[in-house]
Amino acid sequence: MRRKGVNYSKFGYIFTFPFVLAFLIFSLYPILYTAFIGFTNMQGLIPKPIHVLDNPFQNFKDLLFDNASFRKSLINTGLLWILNFVPQIALALLLTAWFTNARLNIKGKGLFKVLLYMPNIITASTIAVLFSTLFAYPMGPVNSLFQMLGWTDAPIFFLQDKTTARGVVAFIQFWMWYGNTMIILVAGVMGINPALFESAAIDGANGFQTFFRITLPSLRTILLFTLITSMVGGLTMFDIPQLFLAGGPDDSTLTTSMFIYGQAFKGSYMYNRAAAASMIMFVISGVLSGFLFYLMRDRDEAKLKKAQKNYRKAAKAAAVREV
Repeated sequence: MRRKGVNYSKFGYIFTFPFVLAFLIFSLYPILYTAFIGFTNMQGLIPKPIHVLDNPFQNFKDLLFDNASFRKSLINTGLLWILNFVPQIALALLLTAWFTNARLNIKGKGLFKVLLYMPNIITASTIAVLFSTLFAYPMGPVNSLFQMLGWTDAPIFFLQDKTTARGVVAFIQFWMWYGNTMIILVAGVMGINPALFESAAIDGANGFQTFFRITLPSLRTILLFTLITSMVGGLTMFDIPQLFLAGGPDDSTLTTSMFIYGQAFKGSYMYNRAAAASMIMFVISGVLSGFLFYLMRDRDEAKLKKAQKNYRKAAKAAAVREV
């Protein structure tokens, strides 16, 4: 935009320059350098000349086909994410429907939202200590409760069982993040045109019909954002499994982020293998994100674009025939 000979558009570039510079230095360069390391023999703490391997994809091949620990970490990561996200999104949607239902007119909604969101602001280290204490062996609140109710005669070592350990880690992730997901969905519902709900009420739609026919379809973009962010967060899960059980028992809670950390900063300091694992996760994240975008796309808009494209082709063909 110009006014009295002054070009104001340049100020947009000036204001965005700090972000672009920070992105190039702290995001793009590390990503590109990590990708490069994945094709090299870079190992150890002592700097040595770096050489690209004869087979550039050797590190990737070793991880995917010869490294059982990496494959196990992939399975654990996917399993832990599914176990915590499915109940998380279900409860968040239920609470969203509850808090945004005008007919219920719930009192103290703000207080409820604060209380449900609070687990998200507690530090991971605090939560790890809390749940380690709850499931302590042989004396812990959960063991004491089970014995008091007569469910067991002897203390149970919950955290030495693979299934229980995974279940506890998944529950912690669910408990920490369902409040955050609920707040995002509630904000999305608040952005829906109230006239739609009023029209539904006038037409006699009940709460279930309103939620599934109006609320959910209108939340497609917000749900896509929630799915993408949750998926990325699940694939990069590190703090709770590391602080709570350090990947145990028997690597049952070992995640890919923990595997990458172990390869890069423990033992042989195999930066090349850690970089290759990071790029594999980057590709997996990109593929899954693309799939979610395709799955959650607006089908009506896609049909309209396809119809417009076919119309233009037909018009162009008709114009050619007339010539």
